[in-house]
Amino acid sequence: MKKTGSQILLECLMLEGVDTVFGYPGGTVINIYDDLFNSPIKHILTRHEQAAVHAADGFARSTGKVGVAIATSGPGATNTITGIATAYMDSIPLVIISGQVPTPLIGNDAFQEADIIGITRPITKHNYLVKDVKDLARIVKQAFYIARTGRPGPVLIDLPKDVQMATAKFEYPDSVEIRGYKPTFSGNPRQIEKAAKMILAARKPVIYVGGGVNLSDASAELMEFAELIQAPVTTTLMAMACFPKRHSLSLGMLGMHGTYYANMAITNADLLIAVGARFDDRVTGKIATFAPHAKIIHVDIDPTSIKKNVRVDLPIVGDNKDVLQKLVLELRTQSDEVKELAAALAPWREEIAGWKQKHPMAYKPSAGTIKPQYVIEQLRELTNDDAIITTEVGQHQMWTAQFFDFRQPRTFLSSGGLGTMGFGLPAALGAQVACPGRQVIDVSGDGSFQMNSQELATLVQYRLPVKIIILNNNFLGMVRQWQQLFFDRRYSQTCMELPIDFVKLAEAYGATGFSASQPEEVAAVLKQGLETPGPVIMEFKIAREENVMPMVPAGKGLSEMVLAS
Repeated sequence: MKKTGSQILLECLMLEGVDTVFGYPGGTVINIYDDLFNSPIKHILTRHEQAAVHAADGFARSTGKVGVAIATSGPGATNTITGIATAYMDSIPLVIISGQVPTPLIGNDAFQEADIIGITRPITKHNYLVKDVKDLARIVKQAFYIARTGRPGPVLIDLPKDVQMATAKFEYPDSVEIRGYKPTFSGNPRQIEKAAKMILAARKPVIYVGGGVNLSDASAELMEFAELIQAPVTTTLMAMACFPKRHSLSLGMLGMHGTYYANMAITNADLLIAVGARFDDRVTGKIATFAPHAKIIHVDIDPTSIKKNVRVDLPIVGDNKDVLQKLVLELRTQSDEVKELAAALAPWREEIAGWKQKHPMAYKPSAGTIKPQYVIEQLRELTNDDAIITTEVGQHQMWTAQFFDFRQPRTFLSSGGLGTMGFGLPAALGAQVACPGRQVIDVSGDGSFQMNSQELATLVQYRLPVKIIILNNNFLGMVRQWQQLFFDRRYSQTCMELPIDFVKLAEAYGATGFSASQPEEVAAVLKQGLETPGPVIMEFKIAREENVMPMVPAGKGLSEMVLAS
């Protein structure tokens, strides 16, 4: 029996295990939406296409599944760009389906036509323009395979309206064979043996963990490896929550706003074991002074990431989970040497403990003023660190990373590589749809929140009990901080001079709002907000010129941190 292109698309999605999609209808996808009307696939109508992609992203980050978003052609497709770029930079598996004008009109500047293939080529892992309905099932199969394998990422399928309406016999391929695309999953045994020797010879090793550990669900293997060799672990922003912050071996986050002791450990290490990390500039600071005494082992499934930013002494291409499992097995064959290593590292761990004691992650309370760090600490206590936290981008993002003690993988969802303001609210929406039994909280700033505040309507429509914390300083806080420190307090266009009544805004959408302006009100507002059914905004009017510290200034090395005064 023949099916239309739109019917084939939905059949393919179901065979890929897709039960939820996010999107916004329009003329060139109206056939898809007509068939969705009777489909078992759940559709979440966001209020903006950018938010649809961010929601699919949050769905993917919180579950490990491929997120799916749908948008119409022209402005609908171009509105997805920021969401796609965000997912691409953070290696998040998405499939985005964009409608396109009928095939004969492509290239003729038809109504709502945009060359979305050309536009998204630099920010997708791959993209497809479907020209024949007979190719559609194969393309969808390949798209999901490419999105989820190797280094994950977004794949776009551009589907012209006439192809959606055309018919063909539906046959879904059993397997995928793509010439030139053969990701290396298994780590090379000889390289793993060499890595074990380097580890056993080290006396000041540091395990440096990136988002790839979360993506490969390798948190348990990381824990086993770290505890076996008793080496300290530092994580990037993207790896937050894949190693418990309260663990005795945890150094917390490294880099520009990382802990003093993580950055000092990197600076003094003799061996850096990088797992699923890409040596981003926010992590390394000045490259010439990054880990100056250390040999570097770099494990990554993407060979193009290895040696891209820093020299590497031993590359291992492969899945993080596979490589860590094999590395642990290799080390366990040398149990006596491993025991000696764990004991030999005691002075190193003591040195790090001294740095922790000298400069802990802390802040100075101020009477009559809400410190943002205090809000995060109180949130941590009330949730017992057991919530899925999303953030926008800015100071609030860094305070959350610094003061919330994440302990479970896939519970910290934030835009790392692109640094996308407006990410957190729709990402929380997607995570709540994916994890209906979990507490989902978006920590936001007053600037970032307004980027996608319209998604309050989506939360209310679908009864999604996302809680939103707004740390309100009436500034674009992170830019203001740089203006204060490096531009003589010339606050050019960073002051949000018109205060927003966020309580009234919440009520206008049919949600609930609370506000606090004094420190003694913080715990009560948080408790009330977390216990109130449905979506809630909790606004905290914080110290206006509070800064995120420590901080490594641009162009400086990790050992040149500016500490809180």
